[in-house]
Amino acid sequence: MAETSPEETVPVVDPAAGVDRDNWQEPDHVRWSFQHVDQVLPTTPISRGSGPIAELPADLQDLGAVEIPATEFSAARTVRSVIEDSDTDAWMVLHNSTVLTEEYFGTMGPETEHLLMSVSKSLIGTVAGNLVGAGDLDPARPITDYVPELASSGYAGASVRHILDMRSGIRFSENYLDPQSEVRQIEESIGWSEAKRETPGIGMYDFLTTLEAKSEHGGPFEYRSCETDVLGWVCEKVAGESMQTLMSRLLWSRIGAERDALIATDQYGVGMFDGGINTTLRDLARFGCLYANRGVSLTGEQVAPTSWIGDTLTGDADTRQAFADGPGDNRMPGGMYRNQFWFPYPDSHAFLALGIHGQMIYINPGANVVGVKLSSWGLPQDATKLFPTIRAFDAVAKAVASPLPD
Repeated sequence: MAETSPEETVPVVDPAAGVDRDNWQEPDHVRWSFQHVDQVLPTTPISRGSGPIAELPADLQDLGAVEIPATEFSAARTVRSVIEDSDTDAWMVLHNSTVLTEEYFGTMGPETEHLLMSVSKSLIGTVAGNLVGAGDLDPARPITDYVPELASSGYAGASVRHILDMRSGIRFSENYLDPQSEVRQIEESIGWSEAKRETPGIGMYDFLTTLEAKSEHGGPFEYRSCETDVLGWVCEKVAGESMQTLMSRLLWSRIGAERDALIATDQYGVGMFDGGINTTLRDLARFGCLYANRGVSLTGEQVAPTSWIGDTLTGDADTRQAFADGPGDNRMPGGMYRNQFWFPYPDSHAFLALGIHGQMIYINPGANVVGVKLSSWGLPQDATKLFPTIRAFDAVAKAVASPLPD
């Protein structure tokens, strides 16, 4: 094998070479594309406004050595092993609003904006919660009261509450590996996958009007990204402004964010509400702190209504049963889905904002712990990486809330 002389240089392959709208989600490209969405898709900013930046005091510790107890499915292991084995781009843990760990890998850094995928849903849900708290949006009212354009679609008769908790009766496949599934048809319709498109690029709103019902609304939970897209449309109609402007006004300008967020859009400038928001690790942690602090931001402002936080944590009398009755196995026995958040356990001590390819906010109000992890899994869904990550944050929350004596 020939050796490289000191004068020679090894050519560096541009990680962006060959990345386009048809392959940006392929395993070989996601690490780069999730950190450079604005070079692949149309985006618009969500302004942080001109308010103060929320400080993030640090007491950095090595949490990697924290041990995750064994389960019937896995041996005991360390938090570090989970971080190293799950394509982590960056992760952070805060306890009592103080940063205990903050790490970046590869080209990811504190100022890098990373795609959140479906963690975006929890931000959209919080905007809806603010509108509910202001009396502008009533979860019990039919969706078509706000968006009459959906009157001839399968959403006729569905309420805002149904889409907040993903309990409509809409026919919608969330199979990310099936190019014919509705979740992939959305991407074709909004121009996120051009060469593979088999239908015209009609845009987000028009696509939603084509969806049909398969069962009565208000039944079992079934995870469907289209629910959040409809919710975003409802919010825009209620407020009379784009989600970019609305989220800035009600949320992003009030949490002490360091940077503007970005939202990827369709060809008409409509946001991809179910999975298109991009932000930094630090600002995502600032958002997560709202739900650990009863809606109060790190700047001390009541951003999300206390009543909305309480509703999110408690759900309705049938919320957990609806989750249990849902099709498929969510592997969260006794859990629930409420207001665009996941509750993996029979209690509400910890809950999650989740996005495919390994995006997560972990919130444990009882321990006052917030964990954030941004990742680049090769597969959209991977239980061998998701559940160890949840258990890792559980172990950290227990360790920092009940530290061992010196």
